[in-house]
Amino acid sequence: MKILSQRVLTATRQDYRRRFGLSLDVITAGGRVLTCSRPDCPCHLPVLARARADALQQAIRWGEPYVFSLAPALLSWVVPVVDGDAVRGGLLSGRVAPDHDTADREAAVTYLAAAGCSRVRARRYVDAAVVWDPSRTRGAAEQLMALVYQYSGLDARLLQTNRVNAQQQRQIAEAIQERKEEKDRSYPIHEERMLLSLMRVGDRAGARRVLNNMLAVMFLYSPNLALIRARAIELMGFLVRAAIEDSPLQEPLMKKHQAWIGTIIKASDFENLCVVLRESLDAFIDAVSMQGYNRSNDNARRILEYIGENYTRRCSLDELAAAVGLSRFHVARLVKKATGRTVTQHVRALRVRKACDLLETTNQSCVEIACDLGFADQSYFIRQFRETMGATPARYRRARLRGA
Repeated sequence: MKILSQRVLTATRQDYRRRFGLSLDVITAGGRVLTCSRPDCPCHLPVLARARADALQQAIRWGEPYVFSLAPALLSWVVPVVDGDAVRGGLLSGRVAPDHDTADREAAVTYLAAAGCSRVRARRYVDAAVVWDPSRTRGAAEQLMALVYQYSGLDARLLQTNRVNAQQQRQIAEAIQERKEEKDRSYPIHEERMLLSLMRVGDRAGARRVLNNMLAVMFLYSPNLALIRARAIELMGFLVRAAIEDSPLQEPLMKKHQAWIGTIIKASDFENLCVVLRESLDAFIDAVSMQGYNRSNDNARRILEYIGENYTRRCSLDELAAAVGLSRFHVARLVKKATGRTVTQHVRALRVRKACDLLETTNQSCVEIACDLGFADQSYFIRQFRETMGATPARYRRARLRGA
């Protein structure tokens, strides 16, 4: 499998060099450098290949660029190149030195010599390292990742999924540590209501934080997977029951609930269970936002279902009224009562929420997203997104890439 086309590699390399003055190397999943043809170059030492391979695996696991120590006093970073679920290899940059310290550089030379390189070649290799402020490495690594997928158009779904999973595990670990320092480790019943409130208003990030805190308590209460599964099923049951109590016409959630329980039961370990539960809650939020809360009649259900199926295209109030056999006034009143929003506001909310998902889980451009979701043009999409989310789509995507 070809890692990157020559056109993409050249464009990425030129842009990156212009921004940071650093070179790029292409590496295989095993850490072998493909862009160096000199067999006597220290970069081909097995110990360095292993370091690069390990760094690439860490980058894939965390879904983000990985900064590592290639040798004493030498920093590098690697960006995984993936397409869908397939790992192609990686791009390597760096080989930078934090300062001019002679002792540190001598340690690097000795390390490479001990690994099988002559001291002369090792010294040349180390002396060629650029002196670099370590605080810049993270930004340079993230910029490299953005450039790779901008020019290649590859599907970074694997990295995006792993990044969300890793962020969840970090939040759970932090919550576990905080809870260990507290005397009260009882199950936080009050947080179930808080979780439901956040889900009602579509606050996905806030709902995830509360969920992760609850998962931390579940784990501390008992790390037994069967018991945690039971707690998770109880939680989903509470949410579905509360939704149906708000509106009996939310009953279609019961069918989804059965599927969610099935995935929870099949979870193979705690980490997998956390992922399954988060995805189930995301689906719950989507289902609720499509249908609205506090509806009292079947007409509202039919109207909101029609909007949910057609919100990505231009759909007039007249068309909506004709589709459900009601007057324009009646349709507008029912939507306002069910969602607290006008028809236009509800359609925009659904489009923006879907745009958030696409920005987090795909590499689609703003132009493509605007077109797919029915916005008039890119400028209108950006304006509507900023008014709703408080940030431009580009800034929103960058924040999610950094795990913010």
